[in-house]
Amino acid sequence: MSRGYNFSAGPAALPEEVLRRAQSELLEWNGARASVMEISHRGKDFMALAAESERDLRELLSIPSNYKVLFLQGGATQHFAQIPMNIASRTQSADYVVNGDWGEKAAKEAKPAVGVRIAATSQATNYDRIPPRESWDLDPNAAYFHYTPNETIRGVEFMDIPEVGNVPIVADMSSTILSRPIDVSRFGIIYAGAQKNIGAAGLVVLIIRDDLLARSPKDLPKIFSYAEQAAQDSMLNTPNTLGWYLASVVFKWLKEQGGVEAMAKRNRAKAELLYSYIDGSEFYTNPVDKSARSWMNVPFTLPREELDAVFLKESEAAGLLYLKGHRAVGGMRASIYNAIPIEGVQALVDFMKDFAKRNA
Repeated sequence: MSRGYNFSAGPAALPEEVLRRAQSELLEWNGARASVMEISHRGKDFMALAAESERDLRELLSIPSNYKVLFLQGGATQHFAQIPMNIASRTQSADYVVNGDWGEKAAKEAKPAVGVRIAATSQATNYDRIPPRESWDLDPNAAYFHYTPNETIRGVEFMDIPEVGNVPIVADMSSTILSRPIDVSRFGIIYAGAQKNIGAAGLVVLIIRDDLLARSPKDLPKIFSYAEQAAQDSMLNTPNTLGWYLASVVFKWLKEQGGVEAMAKRNRAKAELLYSYIDGSEFYTNPVDKSARSWMNVPFTLPREELDAVFLKESEAAGLLYLKGHRAVGGMRASIYNAIPIEGVQALVDFMKDFAKRNA
């Protein structure tokens, strides 16, 4: 077996230590004489795993006691629609700041459930920056404010938490959660698909303030209700047990690495290494305004489009995997989530230098 460095945007790389532990426990987990996928989710062993994983996540993110942590099925896209169903009504409006494709999709999916207001957008500049704050048209009476702290496709990231008054902030943190410390108390809801920094696809972690649970309509089907899921400890129905288990192992791994403070230092160093090389190169270009460059997703283009296929073929042969940019953008994209070590980024930079020398 020869593992490469996986720069996929998602499903993304998992820490090798996590994969090896999962491999060793696949047939028999925790003395249960069966796989974690085969035991009852309501049995004492899995219930203990669920409780411990929540404690670990609360510790990692310093989650206040007045927030519930839910481990739900699906992806973040499902919650684009489910969030307004839970905390707004069709007669209310919600503000959306759109700085990329995922924010655009979130607003579109919310429209059947709430009056969506695009409070600001950077579409006119091809989503290469955060919309200037002076352009934001916020409604102080909005049911909630939604934004995407890190836009995976185009590599655009907020460097702070927006100030929006007393309106609850809802954030799709799929591609930035656990990459650095965050002040959870500033948010009403944080939600994240697991397949980037948490674990495997098919699981969503949702952190919701208690007062917002009270907004859940009584006539909402229970399976869609965050209040019902919270009351049942995320076990209203059979959860994604394998995904939950993998998340629990990732949380342990993060704590062993020094927590999100240590990950922030590593992630900043990885991003600086890659951006520094791109900026100093006359061969590669990053299209994002420097004030909004993502730590997690770094798009870059080559000087001639015909070189793209050659770059991808040679980089894959060198063990640098899944560098093709999103179809909406083209070019290349290196996603350097928590599981990518700085050695992987250095290997990418070394390859890029050699490729530029040979194809200038």
